[in-house]
Amino acid sequence: MANFKFELVSPERILFSGDAVSVIVPSVEGEMTVLAGHAPVVAVLKPGIVLVQTGASNGKEFFVSGGLAEVNATSVTILAEQARFIEDVDNAVLDQEILTAETRHAGSHDEAEKKRLHDQLVQLREFKGVFEQRKAA
Repeated sequence: MANFKFELVSPERILFSGDAVSVIVPSVEGEMTVLAGHAPVVAVLKPGIVLVQTGASNGKEFFVSGGLAEVNATSVTILAEQARFIEDVDNAVLDQEILTAETRHAGSHDEAEKKRLHDQLVQLREFKGVFEQRKAA
């Protein structure tokens, strides 16, 4: 399996920087699996899980609340609005993300920004439901 460079950056820190075999990205257009040699693309992220496969049986999961993914043949860089290791995510974290998005939505006067924040709220609430089901399983 061919590897490529992957980096996940949040405003606070770099959560991951290293080689990957594949990365599954939660794009607003749908989940996207990136492998070495992928065509160049920039994707807008929705709230969800980034799954990084680092070896045949090794992987890491991260929660992102949104952001951008820049993909080319040799690397993937995610610039996340917020990102956490999946083990650091619980209902309280997701509730805070939802509250922050609701507050920003209520205070926005720009129609395009209000729509973006509304979409983010819908996606966060949907993700929270999926997350709760996943934790229960």
